[in-house]
Amino acid sequence: MILVDGQPQDQVSAQDRGLLYGDGLFETIRFTGAVAPLWSRHMRRLAWGCERLRLPAPDPGLLWQEAATATRGLADAVLRITLTRGTGTRGYAMPAAPRPTRIVAAFSLPVLDAVSYRDGVRLHLCETRLAEQPRLAGIKHLNRLEQVLARAEWNDPAMAEGLLCDQHGHAISATAANLFAVVDGVPVTPALERCGVAGVLRAELLEALPRVEVRELPLAECLLASELFLSSSVRGILPVQAVADKVFAPGPVARAMQSHWHELGYPMEQA
Repeated sequence: MILVDGQPQDQVSAQDRGLLYGDGLFETIRFTGAVAPLWSRHMRRLAWGCERLRLPAPDPGLLWQEAATATRGLADAVLRITLTRGTGTRGYAMPAAPRPTRIVAAFSLPVLDAVSYRDGVRLHLCETRLAEQPRLAGIKHLNRLEQVLARAEWNDPAMAEGLLCDQHGHAISATAANLFAVVDGVPVTPALERCGVAGVLRAELLEALPRVEVRELPLAECLLASELFLSSSVRGILPVQAVADKVFAPGPVARAMQSHWHELGYPMEQA
């Protein structure tokens, strides 16, 4: 089901600023039945993004009601909340009194390959580099063209994801997941002050890991890590089996974080 401003429909104005300028934010939330274990983290990130973009924040209680309506009847669902600045006069200037457009859409959870959780996934090393824009870094804004171009670089079904770097050759993330590496026994995740999305599961893992470093991660150092894994609020924890021709093996940190994911309330994928 798709709700637009609380009403069942699937259309918005052709003059909506989300369509014209990518002026807005979104959250993608996994539901297990009527439960979304990371809901509060998604709401905090949405509020943070609204503050960054000077966008009126929606009422979390209203969003929860609409989420419950949209996901009704789905055993496992992916909910997308899209918030735009709404319509306005032509031009980039923000409307003096914006009336945001709120889209709440639920879809069945895609089939997840249990073997990938056991053995890991292969990553394409993307040529597309992430641009730096500190004012947008971290938030989940609507402009995903970098990810679209990166994803167009491969069509091999054996490649589950792509590894993205910044302009300086530092590993940042996958196209739709955050990245963790274990370097000299210490978990490391890239700093995201200049580019990248600060994922909600990443935030959860930063609290769950007994010691973790958030810092720049040069690609060369990343490829020498003892283990790599991805975190996604929809897919959970995926060990990395290979980046291009560099081979890895699922390690104890990834396994521990998979157990933590399960303890949050998500099912454990069984191969």
